[in-house]
Amino acid sequence: MTDAITVERERGLLTLRLNRPDKKNALTRAMYSHLAEALKQADTDPEINAVLITGSSECFTAGNDIADFLQQPPSDLDSPVFQFMLTLLECRKPVIAAVAGAAVGIGTTLLLHCDLVYVSRDARLRMPFVNLGLCPEFGSSLILPRLLGHAKAAELLLLGEGFSGEQAAAWGIATEALGSGEAALAKAREMALRFETLPAEAVRISKQLMKAPDREPLRKAIEAEAALFTQRLRSPEAIAALSGFIGKH
Repeated sequence: MTDAITVERERGLLTLRLNRPDKKNALTRAMYSHLAEALKQADTDPEINAVLITGSSECFTAGNDIADFLQQPPSDLDSPVFQFMLTLLECRKPVIAAVAGAAVGIGTTLLLHCDLVYVSRDARLRMPFVNLGLCPEFGSSLILPRLLGHAKAAELLLLGEGFSGEQAAAWGIATEALGSGEAALAKAREMALRFETLPAEAVRISKQLMKAPDREPLRKAIEAEAALFTQRLRSPEAIAALSGFIGKH
């Protein structure tokens, strides 16, 4: 497992921590591969009751590492980023997220696939896909209009407007907003450990029932978005926007 992803096992809880503080936990191809593999192992391990995904108490993730992304862009569904998406989508165990600070791009969209999400009130969430010449991903073009209505979803996805952890909780993107990153992580850990005391098969079946109506539409949306996303990466708009982004950082 790469040092950029630390894995902690506590009783029946597996915690996957994004640990690249010098890059604001920006995600690389290697990190996506390790996250996908850890989720797959957790899903088949009878001793794991739940998975917790978190960053630090100051930053969840700045999203994709743009330089790494451009060095070897995803080309199909076998690419690490899309393998991570599909693995999280299909995970049968409860997945809990604890978020503080920045949650950019996939740092926000992955939360839409977690079962419980605890954020700091001042967390800063944003999906600036269009701003970078790209398009929405991870099923966000399907989930957000259903959850928020078209007008609010358009503000977030077409304009790339940011929002706070407090707003995320009010809109149903997060379960609860807490006073600090430490409080969000503590609450997420507390709730995740509760699954140790619950009948595992009943939890699995209940999650399956809740997710079943949207599983195939979501998979199709993710695949359609992925095809367009990979096309957009090669577009003049995206190349100019992403190169400009790298130049500023």
